[in-house]
Amino acid sequence: MDNLTFGLTMLLVGMGGTLLTLFLVAALIRGLTATFPPTEENENQD
Repeated sequence: MDNLTFGLTMLLVGMGGTLLTLFLVAALIRGLTATFPPTEENENQD
């Protein structure tokens, strides 16, 4: 495997891994938000 092929492979694996990780974090946050919806606190701020 020459350097160009190796570099492009590492580029695709790195970018794919980053996008996959971001997708998983977004799905986790969305799931937690659906499970535990934020509550609105009605506090009087004078």
